[in-house]
Amino acid sequence: MARLAVDPDTVGKWRRRFVEHRLEGLWDEPRSGTPRTIEDARIETVIIRTLETQPPDTIHWSSRSMARASGLSVSTVQRIWRAFGLQPHRLETFKLSTDPDFVAKVRDIVGLYVTPPERAIVLCVDEKSQIQALDRNQPMLPMRPGQPARRSHDYKRHGVTSLFADIATGRVIGKCYGRHRAKEFRKFLDEIEAAVPDDLDRPPRHGQLRNLQDPLIRNWRAKRPRWHVHLTPTSSSWLNQVERFFALITERKIRRGTYRSVVALRAEIASFIEHHNADPMPFRWTKSADDILSSIERFCAYNSLAKVQMP
Repeated sequence: MARLAVDPDTVGKWRRRFVEHRLEGLWDEPRSGTPRTIEDARIETVIIRTLETQPPDTIHWSSRSMARASGLSVSTVQRIWRAFGLQPHRLETFKLSTDPDFVAKVRDIVGLYVTPPERAIVLCVDEKSQIQALDRNQPMLPMRPGQPARRSHDYKRHGVTSLFADIATGRVIGKCYGRHRAKEFRKFLDEIEAAVPDDLDRPPRHGQLRNLQDPLIRNWRAKRPRWHVHLTPTSSSWLNQVERFFALITERKIRRGTYRSVVALRAEIASFIEHHNADPMPFRWTKSADDILSSIERFCAYNSLAKVQMP
């Protein structure tokens, strides 16, 4: 009673029910209230219709259109959808890699994260291109109780920049360039070279094959044999941990920022990276390669089965 902060009668009731009925006694008894009036068959009909059909006039069901079609109330349809996790109004995107070496590359990349080589540092390198310096045509309206902050839909674009970034142990090496050609990538590799201690091997990975095949990059790599490149599979940027930093800077700085010039945008990005590096938190990879591949296999198997069963 003291440990759980409950009444002594409550402790006595559940001890008594366990002694008399063992585990069966721990199930709560039916409570009073209005009995459910919608039978399972009607609920099943709503679920099947939501999953396997479309209304005649639109591309997805709304709670009101389903209520009219099923003869139920709007609130009842909404409760059924919530109970079974159905959200017909939402649409997300996906893209499966067609890389013939997908499995081998996944195991290679995840292996670098989980068990990095001794006396080496693993660098995750990529670029975030077309970062726009957007200036809103009207001042932003601040947040108020019951109302979120608002900004004008109209904007003026003052130009774009590209951010090349690399992460290692949470610390970010980043540089903005006006373009994202092999020439700029070559300059960024020099930035990494200067920032990494000379007594370490460097097994970075990078997913942009067009840059790695450029003669300028090939010559740079040929002169530095300690650099070992590990390619991510095609259409699998989610395997690159630097993408987590790109999502972070987009959420906290770029998306809601107002910039009147590319110079101002670059200064804000540099300030964010400097602040991040003052107290860097390592990016920890938690999923094994087997877990990733099993998840993709289940996804493909489920959707293949659903496609076969669809009318």
